[in-house]
Amino acid sequence: MVQPDFVVVGSGLSALSFAALAAHAGHRVLVLEAHDKPGGYAHTFELGGHHFNAQLHYVWNVGEGRTVHRFLSRVGLADKIEFVQLDPSGYDHMRIPGFSLDIPGDFEELTRRIVALFPAHARELRDFVDEVRKTDEELEAIPSSARELHLIAGSHGYTRLLRYRNATLGAVFDRFALPAEARALLALQWPDFMLPPSKLSFFAWVKLFAGYARGAYYPKQHFDAVIDGLVSVITASGGSLITQRNVTRFIIESDRVRGVEAEELDANGVGTGRFETFMGGSVICNMDPREAATLIGLDRFSARVRERLDYEYSASSFVAYLSVKNLDLREHGFGAFNVFHAESSDLDAAFDRMHERGDYSQPSFAMSTPTLVSDAPGAAPEGHQILELLTVASHRRFMEAKLNDPSAYRDAKRAVLDALLAVIERDYVPNIRAHLALKVIGSPTTSARYARAPMGNSYGSAMTPEYVWPNRLDYGSSIDGLYFCNATAGFAGFAGTIWTGCRLYTHLTGDDLLERRA
Repeated sequence: MVQPDFVVVGSGLSALSFAALAAHAGHRVLVLEAHDKPGGYAHTFELGGHHFNAQLHYVWNVGEGRTVHRFLSRVGLADKIEFVQLDPSGYDHMRIPGFSLDIPGDFEELTRRIVALFPAHARELRDFVDEVRKTDEELEAIPSSARELHLIAGSHGYTRLLRYRNATLGAVFDRFALPAEARALLALQWPDFMLPPSKLSFFAWVKLFAGYARGAYYPKQHFDAVIDGLVSVITASGGSLITQRNVTRFIIESDRVRGVEAEELDANGVGTGRFETFMGGSVICNMDPREAATLIGLDRFSARVRERLDYEYSASSFVAYLSVKNLDLREHGFGAFNVFHAESSDLDAAFDRMHERGDYSQPSFAMSTPTLVSDAPGAAPEGHQILELLTVASHRRFMEAKLNDPSAYRDAKRAVLDALLAVIERDYVPNIRAHLALKVIGSPTTSARYARAPMGNSYGSAMTPEYVWPNRLDYGSSIDGLYFCNATAGFAGFAGTIWTGCRLYTHLTGDDLLERRA
């Protein structure tokens, strides 16, 4: 049997992106996945005729010429996977007591709207938005081949990359002396990062905020069409994907990773005791880099990589997947946009209460309505609309409850949902509970089980300045034949993980589909 050129461990979006590119280019590819479905956090599950994506709600960088479009074009999917745009006049609706701001896809209009809310701070707000725009321009201009800050530090035009390389969003708010309410409205997307302003990297926030300003999108045929499309590219090109295989050992010969050993799992994810060996030219590791390094032995890695493997995991999430029946959410202020809500302007305090103390009496959370963005069939039965709620949760707290008292664990999940529904009934949809046809709750332990995310983390390593470019781990493992390829060894989110897979493909093949050309 001919060995594959690449054995890919895990089928998260970055790994599938790399595998699709490699297979489409003629390389032999084998993908191993522990779950019974590919996709990682991008996978879709079905319950009662409803199809819920595990974690994704909307995406960016899919417009023509952008990263995702370039990638889909290269693998022959650009004409098969269509995206619909969220409302460009307000793709995110921000709500705090006494203030509301619909974030438009235009910086000038954003400036006009927020200055109208806080006219006494017009100069500071204009200067801040202008700084965001200029920082985004510098980030966009970074060559895709740049792995270290010193490669561009001496170049003209990158002053903000040096100025803010260790800055949090909160610190930049302080620099421009923005009022508390304006800060909250601008940072209310915090569930997209699972970090409050005082901890979130300014670079990470700018990339996502400016990326959505260029266009916020949702797959017209829903996210399962994206994953199914990538898998079809791999298999149609001669590659293969095997699910329910848990990699337990990396095989090293002559200081090079040559393959892996994996145990077959049953339908419940339990090991069967049957092991297989899979050898190949190189191993692409989509599993958590630290977990992989622990299996291999940390002493085998260089000092630089060991230092970068010492990261903090991002916080975990609480997700409620709801189906609403006999009720049109559009009549209650929902539509082709997301709604972000907070009970106060202090997002750091709200995050601390929920994550550190398990207190959801004054929650901050996001609401998305995918069936109001795309009317393509398949997401929900006729007469139903999907409403998804997202906030932060502590893995430690939920895990302790699950291990010590399963009934307390279930009560804890219901208590968080009840707290969010109470706010929704008060401010958005009176008596929504009477219209809920289906309630599915995902806790941090759910993420750990189904997405194989250590500590239930949402985005790999935390997006604090310490773990965001230029300090972030990349594909280089320092061991021959082993390459990291996941949200921690690159960037998180839909566009970020696709970029990560593309970048590794470029490194291994020399085919640069990301570099901007005149």
